[in-house]
Amino acid sequence: MRRNEVAQLFLAHNHELHRFVSRKLDCTDAAAEITQEAFLRLLERAPNDLHNPRAYLYRIALNIVADVRDLRRRNRSVSDEIAVRDASDDAPTAEHHVISREELLRLQQVIASLPPRQREVLELHKFAGLRYAEIAARLGISKNTVMVHMVRALARCRDALERD
Repeated sequence: MRRNEVAQLFLAHNHELHRFVSRKLDCTDAAAEITQEAFLRLLERAPNDLHNPRAYLYRIALNIVADVRDLRRRNRSVSDEIAVRDASDDAPTAEHHVISREELLRLQQVIASLPPRQREVLELHKFAGLRYAEIAARLGISKNTVMVHMVRALARCRDALERD
């Protein structure tokens, strides 16, 4: 088909084709792109002896709409698969439960083995939620001493967990 014939078809049927495609996809933005693509394909691929250019144009547009619908379906199914896989990946496995229990038991043992003052400072801060100044006032020691006990207690806990 020649350019001037496609230009005449464009002027005569662009809005009509856009509305048609828009109803098929329920998306005006996609319809605009598909309408343009249909005219481009008509220009590139239509035979010179075309008897009904308008029908051929609509057939091109319907083929593109079908391709878009197929692509959307595939993307949805891939998205669904990813969502299912991600949801299942988030669930801890039995192995993770066992490892977590073992680490928790090890941590409890380490805390129990801390010197009494370090253990007391750690428990007051981490489990009772007291701030350093509150711990210092409660135990009658300086805030800096509380920090020293916390640093040492946390270091022992970290070292014990890293060894295992």
